[in-house]
Amino acid sequence: MLFYAVKQFFNLMDNRIILNKYAVNYLSKYNTSKNNLEKILRNKIRRMNLEKKEKFILYNSIASIITGLESKKIINDKYYAESKIRNLSLQGKSKNFIKSSLIMKGIKKNLIDEMLNKFELENPEWEMESAKIFIRKKRIELKDANNIEKNLAKMARAGFNYDIIKNILKIH
Repeated sequence: MLFYAVKQFFNLMDNRIILNKYAVNYLSKYNTSKNNLEKILRNKIRRMNLEKKEKFILYNSIASIITGLESKKIINDKYYAESKIRNLSLQGKSKNFIKSSLIMKGIKKNLIDEMLNKFELENPEWEMESAKIFIRKKRIELKDANNIEKNLAKMARAGFNYDIIKNILKIH
């Protein structure tokens, strides 16, 4: 009986080590938020061939794994949000798109607003530049007077505000 309990304990520790290694390996390939990493680890546990009791214990250990990674500065939501804002703006994405993307990844709204304000202070015209990139990528013809409403709708669906659309499409 004691042997079985000791064996079960070491199996559980092995599974926790495997889960921790999986998290570090994932973070070495991808930059992600704490909430998203938690979802990924939950999916990993779900796929593991374990008993319900062992899975439950592993689910409860996710928080300590993430806290450990955070204390070692391997994962940080602030840096993740900052890099995501920079990358998405260079891809021609709007402020609204970036906000919703970060919210879906589990970043808190106040952190998103703080990072966006910081980014706007460093790059005051970033949203206008992002709109220009969007126009180039979507091959929107600025001189085509027949498709003004269509172009306006396309940019509005992408999340750009009306003032930026007016300036880019030169609508009066």
